[in-house]
Amino acid sequence: MSFHEVRFPTAIALASSGGPERRTEIVVLGSGHEERNTRWAHSRRRYNAGYGVNTNGRLHEVIDFFEERRGRLYGFRWKDRADYKSTTPDAIVSASDQAIGTGDGSTASFQLVKQYGSLHAPYNRIISKPVDGTVIVNVDGVAQSAGVDFNCDPTTGIIAFEPGAIPEAGLAITAGFEFDVPVRFDTDNLRVNLSRFEAGEIPDIPVVEVRL
Repeated sequence: MSFHEVRFPTAIALASSGGPERRTEIVVLGSGHEERNTRWAHSRRRYNAGYGVNTNGRLHEVIDFFEERRGRLYGFRWKDRADYKSTTPDAIVSASDQAIGTGDGSTASFQLVKQYGSLHAPYNRIISKPVDGTVIVNVDGVAQSAGVDFNCDPTTGIIAFEPGAIPEAGLAITAGFEFDVPVRFDTDNLRVNLSRFEAGEIPDIPVVEVRL
């Protein structure tokens, strides 16, 4: 997949709107009961970057970014201000935030995930774009050293333990991190009415999460 490892201008993204989307089919039976089925195993996030464009300078910044991505052609990173940590946005990241696996003495690679919910039907979201340098890891509650015990690929979110540091059988592996959302523009046409822009008109700049 064509993807640029570059983040959309953060100051603009932080003022955007959007969030997760799911695809659910609902059939109402003659009795009035419903049958519900989800078509997507994973949610997909949508945003509108237009809400963060409030000056001509920011507008030019988006146009510049849009042109370099060739519209919808290349994906990029997006910081979701409502959900960008292994914990809540107002909490400090901890190496015990998320369970990412259990050692078996031979498996060296583990995918970063973030769990939502805990009681009825917890959902594990794959984190494929961690922010480089923010990933911390514990094995059985013991801190691991980045670059010595493990490495994290910021383009995939895969934790790889070094030989000699591979978790032994039964040991819990946990991690904390910040992350971006892999997205692309959901339009090949930016429509901006400059005559009304200064009066407060918000351009529509749709952005959608991509599957990697």
